[in-house]
Amino acid sequence: MTVRVRLFAALRERAGCGDLVWETRPAATAHDVWEALRAAFPRLGDVGEQVAFAVNHEYVDRFHPLNDNDELAIIPPVSGGSSHVSSQRRGHRPRRRGRGGS
Repeated sequence: MTVRVRLFAALRERAGCGDLVWETRPAATAHDVWEALRAAFPRLGDVGEQVAFAVNHEYVDRFHPLNDNDELAIIPPVSGGSSHVSSQRRGHRPRRRGRGGS
């Protein structure tokens, strides 16, 4: 059975390619293909088990069975971003006006 594999972000960099045509056994799961890729490209092993899978543009779990000619996307965990700091200083409380209006 043949599946098209698409690797994203760090996975693409570690494998040295983003698109693969992969031969696998009938009824293989997304995770089966991931494990075979990790064996073929040892640098992928650094990512661990925290990848997401999509088959034919829909997210699936790791046990999803693949069919001939499916497209399997493997997406690494998302990290980074920025922490938002409020315009108010931490611990600063706005001043309240007294009831007298002054």
